[in-house]
Amino acid sequence: MDRTGIFAGDDPFVIAQNWLTEAEASEINDPNAIALATVDAQGLPNVRMVLLKDIEPAAFVFYTNYGSAKGIELEASGKAAFVLHWKSLRRQIRVRGLISREEGSAADAYYASRSLKSRLGAWASQQSQPLSSRTHLMAEVAKITVTHGPNPKRPPFWGGFRLVPLEMEFWADGAFRLHDRFKWSRQGVENDWKIERLNP
Repeated sequence: MDRTGIFAGDDPFVIAQNWLTEAEASEINDPNAIALATVDAQGLPNVRMVLLKDIEPAAFVFYTNYGSAKGIELEASGKAAFVLHWKSLRRQIRVRGLISREEGSAADAYYASRSLKSRLGAWASQQSQPLSSRTHLMAEVAKITVTHGPNPKRPPFWGGFRLVPLEMEFWADGAFRLHDRFKWSRQGVENDWKIERLNP
């Protein structure tokens, strides 16, 4: 299989990290933005932009409010998919896999690294729930500031999700729409990867 150049390598997470590192130098805004897809209790899909915060040796990690629509849907199904797309590089990575929570020291460390306003906002926002006005939200932030002070701890309802892939597809734009696509897939997280080239 002619998997050379940007597709070369034996570890899809290393390839993904290399592509993201390249994108950080060329993409104008949020090179780590993913379109995260989930399904609700009726099987109706939902998709939204989320910031990918870490590519671990065997997983992708992002953070959110556990009570949000995405948090509830992730917990209920235990599965999700996302796509990273970079217009500047004309590349994308599609990922599908299994979900688990990250609510330990890594979540605490990431929460602590955020700006104070973002940390207070995480406490104040009942994400995805109806909101009467922006004024009401800002009043909630003011209350939280008084209650939790200048160094709030991570809310128990806010933390990370780790996606362990069963499929990863690397796509690069080709001339005349003859794109290059390589899919890595496995039956379970303990299985070896199967790699195949796909038609564009």
